[in-house]
This record gives sequence, structure tokens and C-alpha cells, in this order.
Amino acid sequence: MSDVAVHVKRRSLGRGLSALIPKGTSLDTPAERQVFISEIRPNPRQPRRYFNEAKIAELAESIRNQGILQPLVVRKIPQGYELILGERRFRAAQRAQLERVPVIVKEVSDAESLEMALVENIQREELTPIEEALAYRQLMEEFHLTQEQVALRVGKSRPVVTNLLRVLNLPEEIRENVDQGTLTVGHARALLALNMPEQQLEMARRIMADGLSVRATETLVSQANIIEEPPVESSAPEKPTLIQKTDLYLKAVEEDLTRTLGTKVRLISRKKGGRVEIEYYSNDELEGLVQRLKG
Repeated sequence: MSDVAVHVKRRSLGRGLSALIPKGTSLDTPAERQVFISEIRPNPRQPRRYFNEAKIAELAESIRNQGILQPLVVRKIPQGYELILGERRFRAAQRAQLERVPVIVKEVSDAESLEMALVENIQREELTPIEEALAYRQLMEEFHLTQEQVALRVGKSRPVVTNLLRVLNLPEEIRENVDQGTLTVGHARALLALNMPEQQLEMARRIMADGLSVRATETLVSQANIIEEPPVESSAPEKPTLIQKTDLYLKAVEEDLTRTLGTKVRLISRKKGGRVEIEYYSNDELEGLVQRLKG
């Protein structure tokens, strides 16, 4: 979709850009001004890391012919202006060698600037999963937000935010594959159930070589854990044993719970009954699991 066109989203996303912009101004009826493009600095918190140069070149040609139809959104800084929204238009305008560009100047904080850039890119569906996860982590680390607060700001459920953040714990090679689209987020989530990075890398390479589905990956990961994990030590009179491959019903339940809760679940059987182990990786994730289990 052209960057100069007004984007109409099929469904609303969280609070949307309007809720992140101070009252009294609007993107629909902006107070535009023209500024020298040399005065504008790129947004250091821009969540996007990859830009399609071919599309930038196409947009530059459109700008040469028609100008910039939608102004950039910036904020004032001592060195001039800092870009908030419109990174592609900004780059295309530079390529088109424009001297001046239309802008809307907003008075926003660092956190609001990052939120606006993040929400715009999510609404346009232009971020890769890793870019999105890194932006969530940046919001949490720089501005001390919880996963719940991040989820509210970007219009996602907390499990979605949590699961994307967990993908950042995978080896760099796997994260790059997710960024490039050779692995999906579903594959990455399945790989998180493996304990060792070497196992995760080996399985990721097999997924790509064999073109495995997410469901097939989950099955292989579960089998690998059964084979490689030692029996659980216990001081109880009855020593628990891991579920055997032949126990298809319990295995199916274990896999279903893992998919439903979005984290590794293990069923450990005894002669009578057994127990359920659910992994979590942060207090926020634990709170989310508790809420889901309460129904």
C-alpha cells in the first residue's frame, strides 16, 4: 500500500494514534508547516529495522510527481526536529531531493513518541515479529511499563505480548530467521520448549530443511523432551515417571495445554494420578497464567 494513501484498518487497534496525541490537535485537521528536510533527525526509537529500498524508490518517484500528500509528524528538539511518524516518506523525500517537507509539530515525551511510532507500524502491519518484540521490550525497559500496560497501549492481549517477548530468548540465528520469514512465530514458540540452544538451532534447521508445519514441530519437540529429559527426582514414596510415547491420550492433553496456555506444560504420571507442571518466565507471565486458569 502506498505510504501517501490514508490507511483504513479493518478493525480498531487499541487506543489508536488519536489517543496518543495530545488533545487540541488532530491528524485530520492538522496545523501544517513547511520545514527544511535537513532540520529533521530520524527517530532513534524507530521500531522498524528493515526498509524495502525498492518501495522507497517507488515512493520517491511518486513524491517527485505529486509531492507529499500526508505530512510527517515531528517534535521540536534543540537540533531542529525529531521524526515521530513517516519514516518511509522522510527517506523517500530525501531520495527525491526535496528541500522542504510538510510537517505537524507535536509536543510529546520520549515514551509517547515511541508509542506513536509503534502503533502506526502495527496498524500498517509493517513490523516484523522481532521488531515488534524489541519495541515492546524497549517500552518496558526505558519507561518501566509492565507487559499488561504495553498490551493496553498497543491494543494486543497480554499473552500475545508475552509470547513475542519470549521469542527474544531464542538464539540470534533463529531470531534472524523469524525476521526474514523463513520461520514463523508459531515455530519459534514451539522451539522455546527445548531447553538447550543447540537443540533449538538443530530443530530450527530441520524445520526449514523439511518444511515442517508448526504442529509437526510441536510433536517433534515433545518427543525430543521425552527422550532427553531425565526422570524427575522426588522424595515421595512413589517415584514419578515421564509420560511414555505410548500414552497417546495424556500426550495429546499435554500438547493441547501447551498450545492453549502458550507455555511449556508437562504431565507427570504416577501409579495413581499424577501432576501438571506449567513453566513461566516472569511474574507478569505468571499473573497472566493465573487469570487464564481462573477462567
